[in-house]
Amino acid sequence: MPALVFDCDGVLADTERYGHLPAFNQTFEEFGLPVRWSDRDYAEKVKVGGGKERMKTLLTPAFVAEAGLPTDPAALDDEVARWHRRKTEIYTGIIAGGAVPPRPGVRRIAAEADAAGWTLAVASTSAEPSVRSVLDLAAGPELAARFGVFAGDIVPRKKPAPDIYEFALAHLGLAPSDVIVIEDSHNGMRAALDAGLGCVVTTSAYTRQEDFTGALLVVTSLGDPVPVGNGTEEITAEVLSDPLGWDARPFLRLADLEFLLAAAPRTD
Repeated sequence: MPALVFDCDGVLADTERYGHLPAFNQTFEEFGLPVRWSDRDYAEKVKVGGGKERMKTLLTPAFVAEAGLPTDPAALDDEVARWHRRKTEIYTGIIAGGAVPPRPGVRRIAAEADAAGWTLAVASTSAEPSVRSVLDLAAGPELAARFGVFAGDIVPRKKPAPDIYEFALAHLGLAPSDVIVIEDSHNGMRAALDAGLGCVVTTSAYTRQEDFTGALLVVTSLGDPVPVGNGTEEITAEVLSDPLGWDARPFLRLADLEFLLAAAPRTD
């Protein structure tokens, strides 16, 4: 049985710029930390997989001294964990408040896949409560309940390592040839490819200029039909790279994923 596995941030919703970044900065403010990330700063931080890992990039000797943080590694890890728990609370509140809209096409194509009997899952390096809040937003609670969720610290290495995808495959009992992944970043794509999975990329706020060599298809979004007047104007997805020449326009459909899954290189 085929499976469709989504990344979370940037794929289900454009959460990095409008959810995670303000949540990090509010956390820094609440803990009295001498840092605020600009949009330009965060464009670099998103290349680091995992929220705690992004926070740990701050921990230079100078920052630790300025912030009055402990120098003992275990105590410093505990402090970062405190920051991250609070950041997750702030972030889930932002998502629940409806400030971050879901990305086009996610609910539509997930519903099509579910109706066709596909397995649905999310595989993300974000904390599980954060992932579930975004999944509920993007898919709706009823459809979200049909997803497997693999997130956070259940694997030792974050993307671009393939661990989260290998974990999901093992727990779902799937072969790589059964699975197609939707990602938005080079790191996420690399994780999928190194797990032997075919990958479609839908670029997001910080990722359009990244290298997606190896993806089966790169689009600006999954897209949705947009009703206009008495008819329907089917737009919203621009194809950026189409190495197989499938021409998945005007928006991505389940039939497109079926073709791409069949055409993906086999490693199993």
